[in-house]
Amino acid sequence: LGVSQSALSQTVRVLEAQLGIRLLNRTTRRVVPTEAGERLLASVGPQIEDIQRQLMVLSELRDKPAGTIRLTATEYAAESILWPAVSRLVKKYPDIKVEILTDYGLTDIVRDRFDAGVRLGDTIDKDMIAVPIGPKLRMAAVASPEYFARCAAPQTPRDLMQHCCINERMVQSGKIYAWEFEQENGKFHVRVEGQLTFNTSEHVVDAALAGLGIAFLPEEEFGTHLQEGKLIRVLEEWCRPFPGYYLYYPSRKQPSPAFSLVVDALRINRKM
Repeated sequence: LGVSQSALSQTVRVLEAQLGIRLLNRTTRRVVPTEAGERLLASVGPQIEDIQRQLMVLSELRDKPAGTIRLTATEYAAESILWPAVSRLVKKYPDIKVEILTDYGLTDIVRDRFDAGVRLGDTIDKDMIAVPIGPKLRMAAVASPEYFARCAAPQTPRDLMQHCCINERMVQSGKIYAWEFEQENGKFHVRVEGQLTFNTSEHVVDAALAGLGIAFLPEEEFGTHLQEGKLIRVLEEWCRPFPGYYLYYPSRKQPSPAFSLVVDALRINRKM
């Protein structure tokens, strides 16, 4: 805020005196809002943020766009989609700052004060603006040569019921992901069994490389392991392409020049 702690404390005390109610509970170790303080923050906070946002928009009407853009994405999307575009953007516009936070849940970007998020298209709320920024994706069922030396490769998705599979628990719902396959007669799900369950794709890949079962992830997650023969793909004809990653943000958001440049950079990156 650009003010000293003592000045800020005095300002809050004056406000409490004017209102005749305590807004903060203070101890020697911490300061937390009271119920009244929480109510004041909830009612007045968004209005202050809107004022700050509008002032920021005005301040950015200079020769060089400026400001901080906060984005949330999964680790894979941040590395493969956001970073190539952002790294070029910040070199060209030194007054733009970009903060990227990775997580696997469906982050509430309004509540958590993000400018935008990156997720798969079918997980985005309908009241958001969604901009495609990545190519179509395709799932891949893979295992190591060591695993297939012990177990015959499955010929149909239902054969997976006889295999040791590496499961993934979805962060948001807490449920085990049901593997989805598709052919001309439609989509269907297979709930597989196995000794291992993870909530990050990195560990799923490591387990597959260790010969501990069949893994099922977007093919890009396996990197060069397929080309190098460290992993073998099966059931490829049952895995159809589907829409990839989207940048999403609130429809009521007034985009700043800096944010518009981020969106444009991601669109350009998609075409490269």
